[in-house]
Amino acid sequence: MKIQPLGDAALVVQLGSRIDTDLSAKAQTLANRLRSRQGVQDALASYCSVTVHYNPDSVSYQTLRSAVERLHQKPAKVTRSGRLHRIPVIYDGPDLPDAAEALGISIAEVIQIHSSATYRVFLIGFAPGQPYLGPLPAKLQLPRRSTPRTYVPAGSVAIAGRQTNVYTWPTPGGWHVLGRTDMRLVFLDRDPPALLRAGDRVKFVPRAE
Repeated sequence: MKIQPLGDAALVVQLGSRIDTDLSAKAQTLANRLRSRQGVQDALASYCSVTVHYNPDSVSYQTLRSAVERLHQKPAKVTRSGRLHRIPVIYDGPDLPDAAEALGISIAEVIQIHSSATYRVFLIGFAPGQPYLGPLPAKLQLPRRSTPRTYVPAGSVAIAGRQTNVYTWPTPGGWHVLGRTDMRLVFLDRDPPALLRAGDRVKFVPRAE
């Protein structure tokens, strides 16, 4: 574990350097514990780190650092299984044939492998409510597209590296689009507006159009 200051009102706790379910769970557990500490304004978990924003008038960097070290030495029970969401997917994405060819497997195998795994929500970001999910099975791992698209429709289900995601907003993107879903993941009239939260689990369910 490494702890470093981030400006004069935040610190970063680095638990590792890889995309990993266990590290993600540990980061989210630590963030949950730190949010209740005096002076802490928020604690945000990433793949394998936690950024802690605090009020320096209420708690010093050194005091908070010492608290993090104590929590790390006496870890709490880590929860790896959050809420399970089943997301229907029509696998007709523009990159599906090319992805299958690059992977050396059939389109049917791509669909079967992608929909057989249960993914962890590592974090929400880039666009409102957009989940970064993983780890992606090794047989489906591809680098990002050499040329990103300037427009990817909302609802697109895509893969890149060791992850998969669902585009919740029309944005540019460089991931390989395998399919699409019409399931809403963002509700602007709710608090919080995102359906998925870090630590949740996602299962993709193939369906016909």
